[in-house]
Amino acid sequence: MRNASVELARDSRRRALSALPSLFTLLNMLCGFACILVSISGDYSLAAVLVGCAIVLDITDGAVARLVGSVTPFGLQFDSLADLVSFGMAPAVLAFTWAMSDIDPLGWVVCFVWLAAAAVRLARFNVVIDPRADKRFFTGLPSPGAAGVVIASVFTFSAPLSPDTRLWALLVMLVPAVLMVTSIRFRSFRSLVSPHGRPYPLLGFVVVLALGFATYPAITGCIVAYGYVALPLLTRLARPIVKLLPSHAA
Repeated sequence: MRNASVELARDSRRRALSALPSLFTLLNMLCGFACILVSISGDYSLAAVLVGCAIVLDITDGAVARLVGSVTPFGLQFDSLADLVSFGMAPAVLAFTWAMSDIDPLGWVVCFVWLAAAAVRLARFNVVIDPRADKRFFTGLPSPGAAGVVIASVFTFSAPLSPDTRLWALLVMLVPAVLMVTSIRFRSFRSLVSPHGRPYPLLGFVVVLALGFATYPAITGCIVAYGYVALPLLTRLARPIVKLLPSHAA
């Protein structure tokens, strides 16, 4: 009887642990949903913060799933549905209410392009799973990284926007949307926060990042978000130039 009770307790604990990643995914979706509601009410800064929280939760749910050994097909599909809300619909609504509500129908079209690109990006990620692929990289800009560009822009440019800033907002939506469906490789967040080898460079980067956000949060956010998007593009553009340079003899 005692053995049966112990086994039942173990099963209950195992089920609770297996449900833990889905709880983080649900909170991720909640942040995206709350962002939509807050954006409609006009509190754009809070809406951007909620998308930022969704990004943290999106990274956390995968880490927790691997930690407890609960990586399942259900978890993968649930995570993608949550991401479509938090990094597809929520940034589109935030950008529209923040910068594009006065430029219909262009604003509708641009925000829908973002939503469609995020949906295609997530669907492609689910069906194109190559066990031989380098896990340190994603094909196409990850939707949380694209959403980070919107967050940084909202904190940098306060509403109401000038005509020039409104044009920049259009580019902030269109460029990441296109990059989400390209074949350009972007570094995964997991490899950035848990690299192999010595952790000291990472710790130094985290300290500098924390100081930057504490002193100049908008500028730091733009450097991180825009830099994450621009670095693979610059690397790709620099390769032909590097090949043209004369090689040095050893």
